[in-house]
Amino acid sequence: MSTTPPVLAAELAHAWADIQRHHPELPDLAAPESLIGESSSACGSELSFERLLHEAVHGIAAARGVRDTSRAGRYHNRRFLAIAEELGLEHVEDPHPSSGFSLVAMTPETRRRYRPTAERLARALKAHNAATATDTKRSFRGPAARHGSSGGGVRVKAVCECGRNVRVVPSVLAQAPIVCGACKKPFQIVEAMAAAAPH
Repeated sequence: MSTTPPVLAAELAHAWADIQRHHPELPDLAAPESLIGESSSACGSELSFERLLHEAVHGIAAARGVRDTSRAGRYHNRRFLAIAEELGLEHVEDPHPSSGFSLVAMTPETRRRYRPTAERLARALKAHNAATATDTKRSFRGPAARHGSSGGGVRVKAVCECGRNVRVVPSVLAQAPIVCGACKKPFQIVEAMAAAAPH
């Protein structure tokens, strides 16, 4: 079940469909929520239409069976750059030592082509961010705040009954239980377990 707000999910689907209109081999976007709240220094720091185009490059690479990254997905190689250029993205600097050609930007022609769609997505993202913003002076934000993050992609410790632990994004665990292969019990976030324990 999607955790993405319906309006934002619809705008992401609309934007993705617009990219597909120009690049029919791009696969469908299966999980819009995977793009929201997650940030990757290798793929761009925040969600935007430009970031969506970046993700579309990976989608087309996957559809073609092209290995466009290495180093656990951090280094974006020249095959990534070639597909990015097909989608109207450019990389004007030398490749970064650790992320390669990841920081691509829309060309002026691409900005003109997608302007209405990009503006619609920007409005939806702005509304989503405003709706999910909290008053940080008066609100407790939990472990994410202690790690200096907005919380979308911060992993926290979850444990099972036999004592094994994993690091997981809370929103992912909320979608469905993650079960331990050893004891067959679900992993639970440590803070949540402490709150549920009898006092």
